[in-house]
Amino acid sequence: MTVTNPAPTTNGNGNGTGRRDGEATRQKLLRAALELYTSDGFKETTTPAIAERAGVAEGTIYRHFTSKEHLLNEAYRATFRWALGVIKEVEEADRTVRTPERLQRIGRRLVEVADRDAAAVRMLLFSREDRYLDNQSREVARQFRDGLQQVIASGKSDGLVRPGPAELWAGAWLALVAYAVEKVLTKEWNAEHPSVQQVLDAAWDAIGSRN
Repeated sequence: MTVTNPAPTTNGNGNGTGRRDGEATRQKLLRAALELYTSDGFKETTTPAIAERAGVAEGTIYRHFTSKEHLLNEAYRATFRWALGVIKEVEEADRTVRTPERLQRIGRRLVEVADRDAAAVRMLLFSREDRYLDNQSREVARQFRDGLQQVIASGKSDGLVRPGPAELWAGAWLALVAYAVEKVLTKEWNAEHPSVQQVLDAAWDAIGSRN
């Protein structure tokens, strides 16, 4: 998984290479910022450190982003758009699949990504930089929460989820999945560890109807 976007293709007039190079630099900066923000913290991360991680001069940052906060918000939005895409992909892959299996697939995907892209999953589940987020970032985070709540609301309408607000059960389910993700991030487990499945099962048991 990557939270960056593909570089634009050339339009055949000779300008495509420059745009591709510029986009590639922008994505390197986003990746460097994502990794540093989720390991060292936003306040502790300096623009020279971001530039060094990306392999560019510090001044290059300001050709693409206005500030550290701008970089944070772009990385944050890319991460949450990816996560929202996971939900939509699971929902659209097979509409006959019921809520328990949908949530299982979403949870499994997050755990698997934690094995390969720790920074992205840390940003998604463990970011504590809310005070620096702009309205666009808050909106895409809301869309992710709403997407998860819609999956659970669908289960409620089928009688599969226990009574109570979908928002509550979405939070409970995600908190348990985050526990498994954290174990993978700290290398105590890998994505195939038997305990991962136990946690995913427990996440459903926490919200599933007792009927």
